[in-house]
Amino acid sequence: MPPTIAIKVDVDTHIGTRDGVPRLLDILDRFGISATFYFSMGPDNTGKAIRRIFTRKGFLRKMLRIRAASMYGLRTLLYGVLLPPPIIADKVPQVLRETVRRGHETGVHCWDHVKWHDLLPWIPRNMIALELGRAFALFEEILGRRAKTTAAPGWTVSPDSLEIQDSLLLSYCSDCRGIAPFYPSMDGRRFSTLQIPTTLPTMDELLGENGITVETVNDHYLSLIGPGLTVHTIHAELEGGKLSHVFVHLLERLVAQGAEFVTLGEVAEQAKRGEIPSCELAMGELPGRAGKVAIQGGEVGDRGSGTRNRKQP
Repeated sequence: MPPTIAIKVDVDTHIGTRDGVPRLLDILDRFGISATFYFSMGPDNTGKAIRRIFTRKGFLRKMLRIRAASMYGLRTLLYGVLLPPPIIADKVPQVLRETVRRGHETGVHCWDHVKWHDLLPWIPRNMIALELGRAFALFEEILGRRAKTTAAPGWTVSPDSLEIQDSLLLSYCSDCRGIAPFYPSMDGRRFSTLQIPTTLPTMDELLGENGITVETVNDHYLSLIGPGLTVHTIHAELEGGKLSHVFVHLLERLVAQGAEFVTLGEVAEQAKRGEIPSCELAMGELPGRAGKVAIQGGEVGDRGSGTRNRKQP
């Protein structure tokens, strides 16, 4: 059986939205592929991520091995520190509209990417709701409809963030790493919004590790992709930037293998036709990443059918 590939595009920054997304739209058009794009809507505070040097083991090493200054550009690395942060979607609303016009799925990544990624465990529940509310409101203002899906920055979640997502009555979310769609349970609380996890490591996790280079990273990807569903998260700043040629080469090789491409929405529709497991979701470490991410764990109790679960005592 040929593989089934869902391309998930995380758009973290102003430059990624302005320059990376249009480049990715042209690439995907060339192959006739529809993807699912998640847009950061609010301030680009990328420069504030510098504090991770002191709080996240391995962050500086990661920035050096992926050559972050070259990938993101000096201006982006100064936003929120020495330069005022642009409100991303306000600056380039036409990019969101063009993404929809070309037939791709769109959803909300966040309001402030760095704030969510770095500070979520300490953000009060009402402020989490405000962060998502502001992002969803601007999304609706620009595109004229509500977002039906969201994906947490840096695969960072909490029981409170999952509960707020439930209240938004979303079709599905893609907040974590794992192997297959599931309903999440975290810290004894069960939730009813379907999770579609990323199943492959991202390019920034691979480059410079275990001898993997730009020239060999696609060989590694193809060694990991087999029959069934693969969810591949790319970043507008990397695969839509200086590493776009690497992404093109990967698509060429997948197409040659007869791969079928689907959106996350199509994955969700297919999953909801059958039984979906409820699984533990917990923050844990993955190779190549600085800090913890949400990781799908083992099954917990009965399989779900999309009905709303109450909190567990």
